[in-house]
Amino acid sequence: MYTLGIDVGSSSVKVSLLNLSDGSCAASAFYPSEEMAITAIKTGWAEQDPGQWWNNMKSALKDVLARSAAPKDQIKAIGISYQMHGLVALDNKGEVVRPSIIWCDSRAVEIGDQAFNDLGAEYCLSNCLNSPGNFTASKLKWVKDNEPELFARIHKIMLPGDYMAYKLTGRMQTTVSGLTEGIMWDFKKASIAEELFDYFGFAKDLIPEIVDTFSEQSQVSEQVASELGLPAGIPVSYRAGDQPNNAFSLNVLEPGEVAATAGTSGVVYGVNDTLARDEQSRVNTFAHVNHSQEQKRLGVLLCINGTGILNSWLRKNVAAHLDYAAMNEVAMKAPVGAKGLLVYPFGNGAERVLGNANPGGGFKGISFNIHNQSHMLRAAQEGIAYSFRYGVDIMGEMGIKAKVVRAGKANMFLSPLFRQTMANVLDARIELYDTDGALGAARGAALGAGLYKNAAEAFERLTCLETIEPDGDKVAVNEVYNSWKNNLKF
Repeated sequence: MYTLGIDVGSSSVKVSLLNLSDGSCAASAFYPSEEMAITAIKTGWAEQDPGQWWNNMKSALKDVLARSAAPKDQIKAIGISYQMHGLVALDNKGEVVRPSIIWCDSRAVEIGDQAFNDLGAEYCLSNCLNSPGNFTASKLKWVKDNEPELFARIHKIMLPGDYMAYKLTGRMQTTVSGLTEGIMWDFKKASIAEELFDYFGFAKDLIPEIVDTFSEQSQVSEQVASELGLPAGIPVSYRAGDQPNNAFSLNVLEPGEVAATAGTSGVVYGVNDTLARDEQSRVNTFAHVNHSQEQKRLGVLLCINGTGILNSWLRKNVAAHLDYAAMNEVAMKAPVGAKGLLVYPFGNGAERVLGNANPGGGFKGISFNIHNQSHMLRAAQEGIAYSFRYGVDIMGEMGIKAKVVRAGKANMFLSPLFRQTMANVLDARIELYDTDGALGAARGAALGAGLYKNAAEAFERLTCLETIEPDGDKVAVNEVYNSWKNNLKF
């Protein structure tokens, strides 16, 4: 038997087919080959057309089905992972009302901050565990205030993964985990955050049907099955935001376990069993995929917007003749600390870890007589690692100690320089695994459909590819980090 995993990112959509008999990836593909377009009509804005997610998913799925010899009638479930916090608004015909305001869009920061002040820190942090900040509810309020005619047409709001499930099945649904990432869930009352909805002037019926993260939520419709070349009736049995799903894909489910990613944005995600909060909402707490009222499992998320996108920018503008592997080799020619050159990777929207400040990215201490391409590339990778350390220290104040960090061997973690710098600056062992978001979603689908009896069975074949321990450069790396931190201005 097989399950499909769909991972809707902001750069591409990936589809993977999981062979349940041996836990292997039967086929995988992603579209487009270059990064998906993000529209920025104004500085700090970021929008995508949900239609491009669907079209890229169809292209990736077509490739996966062509590459795999798996009988289509043996595809037993579908799981979906998606970029978090995005706003998708549908009218009563199921049509998209406006482009999706995605995770790195900064337009709603002031709206969220005002709500935090008016509703009060105690309510927001004790009931919702976060400031409304720049999350989905605040983005919807921006639409209400600035596009009232469009807002009046909205029948239901969704997150990007909810939209993909809707396209597959025709059912408008969401999850508690998804609502928490939009800051629309009251943990104390175990219900939609009524006070926040009343404050913003939202009707609660904007929220679609709430389903369990692991469950047979809906089935692929006959019309869509014909379009995709799949049997009708395949259940969609799992959906989760990309970071909870990444943690799940690495078998990070219990208190004290920590996962990391370093794609377009970077994340460290630790699991807690108490309703912990950061008083400044610089790191955020959401319901993890296995959270329930009876057994609390909260994901504490540190996000750095400017991670792989910084490396991508450097490739386009500083190292256009190099691929990423060659960039890593060039970066390693420079010494630890890049001879005093410091890089701040904060150029991709408001950074929650900086209190929603948007200082932009920057190079500090550059000398035209000393520094060259290798120093710039190394300092960038070090700066990304230092931004992680800055947030991990905040997570430590909430009781999460990152002594072992699990990550997929992908994106920035393909760089030996980056992962060694991470191990040194965090003083943690880095474990790299053969998995990704799409495979995690496929495993989640199997668990949700009862094809695995429990998580232990789902992950018994998960393979650790490499382990990185702190090394002799740890002291030097930490000295550079202290200089980086002391020169951080926002």
